[in-house]
Amino acid sequence: MKKNYQLQNLLRTALLALMVFVLSPNQSMSQNSREYIRNAIKEKGQCRNVAITRYGGDLMLYGRNGYAYKGIPYDLASKIDQLHAEGKFIDDIQLTEEGRWIILVGNNGAAWNDIPYELELKLREYNERNEVITSIAMNDNGEWAIIGTTIFSTSSSTISQWLKEGMDSYGQLWTVHMTEDAIVAVYARGFKYHGEVPYSLKSALREVSFNVYRLKFAGTAWFIADKSGNYRYNM
Repeated sequence: MKKNYQLQNLLRTALLALMVFVLSPNQSMSQNSREYIRNAIKEKGQCRNVAITRYGGDLMLYGRNGYAYKGIPYDLASKIDQLHAEGKFIDDIQLTEEGRWIILVGNNGAAWNDIPYELELKLREYNERNEVITSIAMNDNGEWAIIGTTIFSTSSSTISQWLKEGMDSYGQLWTVHMTEDAIVAVYARGFKYHGEVPYSLKSALREVSFNVYRLKFAGTAWFIADKSGNYRYNM
C-alpha cells in the first residue's frame, strides 16, 4: 500500500510538471517576443508599423524595409527576409494568432499564407486594377477587410455597413484592425470601436496629437503611428 501511494504521488507530480510545461510556453514566448520588440524600437529610435499577437509572435518595421521579429512563423520570417534582400518596400504585415499572415508590398503588392479565398480574390482584383491598398485586417474567425484609397471590401455586409456608418461621421476610411473579439476603424476625422478594445488605447486615441494612420492591438497591448514617423505604444 505504501509503495502504491508513493507511486501515485510520483505520477501526480510528473503529471503536474507536464501540464506546466505544456501550458506555459505560449505565455512565456509572448512575453519574450514582446520584450524583444520593445527593445528593438528603443534601439532604433523609430517604428512605423508592427504586428503584435497574444501568443503568435511579434514584429516591428522601420525605415524602408528594416525589421525585427521574434516568435513568428518560419514561412513569414523567410518571406520578410526575402523582401528585405530584394529591396522591396514592406508597408504592412498582418499576423493572426494561428499563424495566418499577409504582407503588403509597395502600393498594392502582397504575399500571404492561409488566408480566406475570397480575400485572396480581392487582393488579386485590387492589384490588377492598380488600386492602392492602404490596409488589410483579418482574424482567425474568417472575417476580413481590405481598404483601398477609393473602395473597400469586407467578409460580410454587417462589417461593411458598420464601416460605412463610420465614413458618414468621420470621413475617409484609412485603416482597420480586427481580432477575434474586437475591431477598430481609423478615419480621417475619428475612430470607431466594437468589442473588447483596450481602454488604454481608447484613451490614447482621445489624447493623441498626431493623425493616426496605423493601429494595431492584441489583448491590452497596442501601437499607433502616423505617416511622418510619430508613434506611441503600450506593450
